[in-house]
Amino acid sequence: MSKVDEILDSIGSMTVLELSELKEAFKERFNVEAAAPAAAMPMMMAAPGDGGGDGGAAEEQSEFDVVLTSAGEKKIQVIKEVRTLTNLGLKDAKELVDNAPKPILEKASKEDAEKAKELIEAAGGAVELK
Repeated sequence: MSKVDEILDSIGSMTVLELSELKEAFKERFNVEAAAPAAAMPMMMAAPGDGGGDGGAAEEQSEFDVVLTSAGEKKIQVIKEVRTLTNLGLKDAKELVDNAPKPILEKASKEDAEKAKELIEAAGGAVELK
């Protein structure tokens, strides 16, 4: 089990961007897609065309996506805050801000999402929690 614990610790210390890159690399290397949670499987079996929209509503109560909707007039300040929140480099953070609306954080706790929203709004940007 120590190997599993090491992997989990490593994943736990990753940024959102690194996790996204890990997910994509995993999909490419092993030629797999993310599976639906076990609780959603019976619903998906009964209605294959349904994307399991009801399952997402329950998750939103504990996990939030922080979406930058606008950089506002103080774009540089917003880029700085995005870099702080995501550990992105300058180029990637600028690209994210330039292409708003874009998610800054995904599946963040309520506290983290609200803190990120406050920081971005204080810098002059507009944020939406989903």
